[in-house]
Amino acid sequence: MSGHGFLFANYVPGNSLLHRAPLWLKFLLVLGCGMASFLIVDWMVAAAALVLMCALFLLSGAGFRRLFRAVRPVLPVLAAIGLFQWWQLGGPTAARIVLNVLVCIVAASILTATTPVQRLLDGVASLARPFRRFGADPERFALTIAIMLRSIPFIAGAYSDVRDSARARGLERNPGP
Repeated sequence: MSGHGFLFANYVPGNSLLHRAPLWLKFLLVLGCGMASFLIVDWMVAAAALVLMCALFLLSGAGFRRLFRAVRPVLPVLAAIGLFQWWQLGGPTAARIVLNVLVCIVAASILTATTPVQRLLDGVASLARPFRRFGADPERFALTIAIMLRSIPFIAGAYSDVRDSARARGLERNPGP
């Protein structure tokens, strides 16, 4: 199995304003984008928010290619969601929903592109510390996140390897044996 490096946006070393921003501020950015996705009701506002998030991502020095690599894996799913929502609720609502999801993905990509994984996991553990009184183990929680971050690329890579193997055997269009 080849090593697949798919993660929304792997850490990109740099010294940009976003790299130097405190972790809590980056967490607030992601949280704010997630909450805003429920509050934004106009697709044009969602498009403006997406442009702003993409500009922030590019200002971090991560580059357009990394931005596209962060968004590319979800595009087929978003296209299906968009088509279904367009059929059910109309074009403006479908556009708003898809754009709001993209805003959240780009915000999360900003966080992962500008924060080393160890610092991110330390931040998650410190956020989980107040739950210690309820029996939670913050280090175990951070370890779970670390395993998830490694498992997603591995599973995506395994799926890609199986698909490539099937193609090599001429089975790309026949789902049966």
